[in-house]
Amino acid sequence: MKGRIVIDRELCKGCGYCISACPKGLITSNEDFNSMGYHPVVCVNMDECTGCGLCNIVCPDIAIEVWRED
Repeated sequence: MKGRIVIDRELCKGCGYCISACPKGLITSNEDFNSMGYHPVVCVNMDECTGCGLCNIVCPDIAIEVWRED
């Protein structure tokens, strides 16, 4: 199954839970700051994402949407 995630940079506080939860290690911290002064996360290789949704489940700020394609 193919998937993709959408990360809302302004909601993300860079806690890192999604980084730990991603089984493929596709999420990493960004060096840029958002408007709140946090380093939001980014997906480094969307082509590898399966849309498992673990990142979304552990995100306390509801900053990640998961989309799955057949």
